[in-house]
Amino acid sequence: MRIVYTSFRGLFSDSPRAVYEALVARGDDVTHTWLTAPVAEGAFPADVETVPFGSPECIAALEAADVVVSNDHVPLDWEKRPGAFYLQTWHGTPLKRIHNDVLWAPEGRLAYLEHDIARWDVLLSPNPPSTARFRQAFGFRGPVHETGYPRNDLLSSPQRDRVRAEVRAALGIDEGKTVVLYTPTWRDDLVFQGTGDKDFEFPVDLADFTDRLGEDHVLLLRLHNMVSDRLESIEGLPVRDVSNHPDIRDLYLAADLLVTDYSSTMFDFAITGKPILLFTYDLAEYRDRLRGFYFDLAEVAPGPMLSTSTELVDAIADVDAVSAAHADRYRAFQEAFTSLEDGHATDRVLDLFFPRGTSAGAVPTTRGGDDSALR
Repeated sequence: MRIVYTSFRGLFSDSPRAVYEALVARGDDVTHTWLTAPVAEGAFPADVETVPFGSPECIAALEAADVVVSNDHVPLDWEKRPGAFYLQTWHGTPLKRIHNDVLWAPEGRLAYLEHDIARWDVLLSPNPPSTARFRQAFGFRGPVHETGYPRNDLLSSPQRDRVRAEVRAALGIDEGKTVVLYTPTWRDDLVFQGTGDKDFEFPVDLADFTDRLGEDHVLLLRLHNMVSDRLESIEGLPVRDVSNHPDIRDLYLAADLLVTDYSSTMFDFAITGKPILLFTYDLAEYRDRLRGFYFDLAEVAPGPMLSTSTELVDAIADVDAVSAAHADRYRAFQEAFTSLEDGHATDRVLDLFFPRGTSAGAVPTTRGGDDSALR
């Protein structure tokens, strides 16, 4: 069996990585090929075949694959061969509207992506609230299996403390430091509107952060892959750019609290039980004009919604008290969105599509309809 993996157009990360690592560990008779981006080439195992994303070799690999495993649209012109199987894991619980539900998109973009959706055989869902939204947004009529996300299994793994220590050591962070992971989502106007050369504007008052927290805190910035090349130089500032770190799941473990806005990272990070602060300084603009939401964030937010940098730094400085005040909301958030994140999502995916003994003659099928029994 020939399996081709792609994550965010060339990274070694996310649920495709978790599926790959599980199949390699099991030792099945499978040929693995990864699509790669230049920024991530050093992250891939030395013994795995890689081809550059978008290259002629990439197209040939996709068209020869028995199985394609992707966590995003593959916006390339290729033909899935007859009998091949496309497992779409997707990459997050949607708060912000996606695909056909967005408030605005560049002309022709959604129609072009429809060609990739037409290739999907199965779609994974991380939780029941996401399933209907995926169906609506993508117009997908094939099976949707509620398995949880394989990428999140590490967050419940016995290896999590070891990984935390290794990542912090690699970043040069002492164990006594409080690590604040900041994961802003991307803005449509930054990517698709205007001249296309606008830089990411850092909304945190770094001087205030340094004056009040700098001795004991480290701020890690993880930009969305859509805008990770739009950051002005931060050399000399009290923030470390970890946008090119191979996999965000490692950073979740290294961090002590999360700061985000409308990113799906909040749903994944909630598995850890660690504090979440929402820095929603442009809430009305993002919700009402740029993208739109599927539900009222204020009603379900697992932590405080903060509109200024001063409020954010205040909350970080007093995070224990802030977390205690939002403990009930946090538990409700976990119950709603992380019920399937028990550390065994990868096992469920392998049982469904790659049963033991997977070989060249055992290409997966859709395995019936929706697996609602996993709810």
